Amino acid sequence: MCNRYRNDRATAALFSDFAKIEEFSDHGRNMPFKTELFPNYPAPIIRRQSEGGLVLDEALWGMPTPPEYLVTPTGKPKSYDSGVTNIRNLKSPHWRRWFGLEHRCLVPFTAFSENHDVTKAYHWFGFTAEPPATACFAGVSDVLDRQIKAKDPAPTQGRFYAFLTMEPNDVVRPVHRKAMPLILTTPEDCRAWLTAPWAEVAQFQKRTVTSDVLVEVPPPFAESTLL
Repeated sequence: MCNRYRNDRATAALFSDFAKIEEFSDHGRNMPFKTELFPNYPAPIIRRQSEGGLVLDEALWGMPTPPEYLVTPTGKPKSYDSGVTNIRNLKSPHWRRWFGLEHRCLVPFTAFSENHDVTKAYHWFGFTAEPPATACFAGVSDVLDRQIKAKDPAPTQGRFYAFLTMEPNDVVRPVHRKAMPLILTTPEDCRAWLTAPWAEVAQFQKRTVTSDVLVEVPPPFAESTLL
């Protein structure tokens, strides 16, 4: 499960690169974002407005957990919801409510990490050349409330997001055998994710990102971005 990724592109570059899909509104043009992204922290997403046009927005990483998992080992309800960052089961009624056009979004990235199934060490994955201009994860987002930590005085209100997963390719599988983020690289696929019927884009999960495109890369060292 990917719980850490990077987006090394500046805000201006996101506007320029993703304008290949559709025209942007000016919202978010001067919005600063961190490079290293973690659960329950803000990150840039790109979504399509109901009246048309793209908007660069900020959202917290982690959608609501299915209720059946919000229980303690003794069966008592949890007082908090740490959120779900990766969505794998597309047949779940819990997730289906967010697969409509109004909730789909693009999550820009340049590299992502997976913990090794055995050693738990971070392994980073990126592209063999410069990341495609429109490289992103296929995501969903919504404005809602979530009690992120038990000690928080009230639920956090705002926009939250998560991204879907796909089968791991030959490079990721030896590290994490269950899944990897659902990656989109072309303007055409990004546009389809934001505008096409669900039956069409649900098939994206069955694709494979070949190992001549996505490879393991050295760990990035940018600890100053973690604060």
